[in-house]
Amino acid sequence: MVMDSAQAHQSAQSTDTVPAEAPVQNGTPALTIVAFGSSSTEGVGATTPAANYPNRLQGELRAALAPLKVTVVNRGIGGEDVDDMMRRLPAIIAERPNMIIWQTGSNDPIRQVPLVRFVAETRAGVRAMRQAGIAVILMEPQDCEVLRATPGALRYRDAVRQIGAEFDIPVIRRWDLMQTWLRKGAVTQASLMWTDGLHMTDGGYALLAHAVADQVLAMRGATLKSETASVETTPHTVAAKPTTTKP
Repeated sequence: MVMDSAQAHQSAQSTDTVPAEAPVQNGTPALTIVAFGSSSTEGVGATTPAANYPNRLQGELRAALAPLKVTVVNRGIGGEDVDDMMRRLPAIIAERPNMIIWQTGSNDPIRQVPLVRFVAETRAGVRAMRQAGIAVILMEPQDCEVLRATPGALRYRDAVRQIGAEFDIPVIRRWDLMQTWLRKGAVTQASLMWTDGLHMTDGGYALLAHAVADQVLAMRGATLKSETASVETTPHTVAAKPTTTKP
C-alpha cells in the first residue's frame, strides 16, 4: 500500500525512531544521517552533486527541523552489491549516526549475487545497525529498463520488502513511487530517468529526497514545513525495484 504524505506522518509506527532530543554539537541539538548505498545514493545521473538525493534530503530536513542541526552524509559508491556494502558497514556504524538509510538490492541481480546470500547479509547488516542503536530505513531499487530486463530482479526487491517487514522498519518503495509520480504527472519519464535506462536524474532525485524526508519526519512525528514535491511514500516495508550496475 502506498500512502500520501499526511498518511505517512500519521501511521509510521516502526520500532526504530529518530531521537526527539538528538546529541548536541556546539550547543545545538544535532541529527546525523548516513545515506548508504550504491550509485543511486552517490548521485549518478544528477547534473551536480547538489542535485543528488542525500544533499536534497539534508536541505529539506534542515528547513523542516530548524534549529536542529541536520547533517546527511553521502556514503554511496556506484556499482556496489551487498558483499561490497557489508565490507564497508563496520566503518559506517563507527561513524555513530542517528540513522542509516540503506539503499540496496539493485546491483545484486545484475551481478548474480545468490538471493539467499543477499537476504542473509542484508539481515545481518540490519541487525548490526540496530544493535548499535541506529535507526534504519531500507530503500528498494528503482523501476527501470535495465532491471526490468534482468532475470529475477524483482525477487531482490521483494526480499528488501520482506526484511523490512521482519524487522518492522520502513522501506522506501521506489518502484511504486516512480509509477505513482508518472501516473500523477509529477514528473515525465524524461525528467525522471537518465538516458542509460538505469539511473534517476535531477527530477527523480528531487522527488525521492522529498519522499525520504517525509519518512524521516514521520518517524519523528514532525511535519514537513514546505511541500516541494508531490509524492507518496510508504512508512513500513515493501516497494520499488532493484537497480543495476551503478544504482
